[in-house]
Amino acid sequence: MKSKVYLETTIVSYLVASSTHDLIQSAHQQVTREWWAGRERFDLFVSRPVLTEAGRGDTTAAARRLETLAGIPVLTVSRGATTLARTLLRTGTLPAKARLDAVHVAVAAVNGMDYLLTWNLRHLANAAIRGKIEEACRKAGIRPPIICTPEELMEA
Repeated sequence: MKSKVYLETTIVSYLVASSTHDLIQSAHQQVTREWWAGRERFDLFVSRPVLTEAGRGDTTAAARRLETLAGIPVLTVSRGATTLARTLLRTGTLPAKARLDAVHVAVAAVNGMDYLLTWNLRHLANAAIRGKIEEACRKAGIRPPIICTPEELMEA
């Protein structure tokens, strides 16, 4: 059985972004492309909020992002996910400005995803916050996904 991976918006953004001279962003783009080439090892999922975010901004880039995500199953933002997202915000696990990040975590957790794949190092793939997110999910009786970057989910 394949592991289930929730793709947060930064993944498709890095995947289809134009080349950059920023060394860190360029490295993230390359790692994301390498991970994507082996994506068949996983069952991939997104949510409506991912599609909404991916569709924003430059129309050409948005079209590339949405085209890349076409055909990937879309998880719903259920009542349980909404409740968990609110809990993550209300308890201060995530700051108010990270409302969409809370939704991503909640949708992934409530739908039993094994991984939440992201390049959001500020609010998601962050060692200082990850444990708090996991604890909040467990307190709610929900198994948290492993929040990681493509680099962390590469096979040797």
